[in-house]
Amino acid sequence: MTKLSFIGGNVQIRELSELTGVPAKTIRYYEEIELLPPAARKPNGYREYSQADVERLKLVAGARRLDFSLSEIKEILDLRERNIAPCNVLLDLLDQKVMETNQRIAELQKMQQDLKELYSLGKTFPTDDVAGKHCVCHLVSKHLNKHGYRYVEK
Repeated sequence: MTKLSFIGGNVQIRELSELTGVPAKTIRYYEEIELLPPAARKPNGYREYSQADVERLKLVAGARRLDFSLSEIKEILDLRERNIAPCNVLLDLLDQKVMETNQRIAELQKMQQDLKELYSLGKTFPTDDVAGKHCVCHLVSKHLNKHGYRYVEK
């Protein structure tokens, strides 16, 4: 990736993408949902972005990397647009993210322990049970019912 610097003029979407690490498709989506203002257009229809657009997108991208939702980011940006400092709101959101992260870490540690236990126990079962009645597959099914994990499709 080419190291770009923003000096004075405007940049096109490709350059904005390189400056911020945000894919062009995502930049267009952010415009569509109004996280970014509509881009200025050149006579040929190409989008062009100012330094303010670059800085705004950097804030959006940084917040997304910290797992902020789009609505949380919109709240911060809306405050700025109304000339209200979003600092306290952002601090509250950061604190909330810390608590959520701690909860997720605890859940992942529990899952890691469960996985290790299932693996160790599963190694003691036969590995040729096609029906899955007397093998590690059965253990995984029982474990689901025992711990009530919810199914999340990816």
